[in-house]
Amino acid sequence: MPLRRRRRLLVIAAATVLVLLGAAVALASRGVLWPNRAFAARYEVRGIDVSAHQGEVDWPTVARQGVDFAYVKATEGSSFVDARFEDNVREARAAGLLVGAYHFFSFESSGEAQAEHVLETVPDEEGLLPVAVDVEHYGAFQAHPPDVATVRAELTALLETLRAHGEEPVVYATQAAYERYVAGAFPGTPIWIRSVYVPPSMSDARAWTFWQYSAKERLDGFDGDEPFVDMNVFRGDADELRALASQP
Repeated sequence: MPLRRRRRLLVIAAATVLVLLGAAVALASRGVLWPNRAFAARYEVRGIDVSAHQGEVDWPTVARQGVDFAYVKATEGSSFVDARFEDNVREARAAGLLVGAYHFFSFESSGEAQAEHVLETVPDEEGLLPVAVDVEHYGAFQAHPPDVATVRAELTALLETLRAHGEEPVVYATQAAYERYVAGAFPGTPIWIRSVYVPPSMSDARAWTFWQYSAKERLDGFDGDEPFVDMNVFRGDADELRALASQP
């Protein structure tokens, strides 16, 4: 094959690849195409996690779209309460979903104070899924993550205070936060891992309990400023998920 023709074919091939990549990125940004959906399809129990950013949720509509459980934001730090928390818990449960509350862990408050805030806010009711503690880098801490020993100490205080009140929590973490603060620690604590582009892989070979596989799902039933909702799967069947629900 002449060199000139070979070069032209290579240029065409490279341009085609770039066009396809661009199209894939554009579709992913709109939630049309998401790489993890095929991997997550093997798990039968699906759920969402929401906060006030999703606005008022039509929970019966959500439940009709193959959603089995929901984690709703309750608290953040030592004083913030999500504006939609009580309504979301009540209405999601009325729609037949298994429901749990999640707390956004702050690097700026003591673990004990955060735990007390959770206990004051989240109702001690039969049938709720375990409280999830969301650990991720945020704001200026993304570029300057806090010290590992300090974070682990406060997170330990939070988890132990919850346990002392009969609440066995779940730890949610992004891959970066997991590797920095959670890997190799907190044995026995169920893990909810965020990995939205590829299936999760933890350096300590720990098995996850929940997996957040998408941050760009579009479902009917939301009217908030945020057009997308996070999607999750549970490693187990519906009976096993119900078994995690809190007891009176």
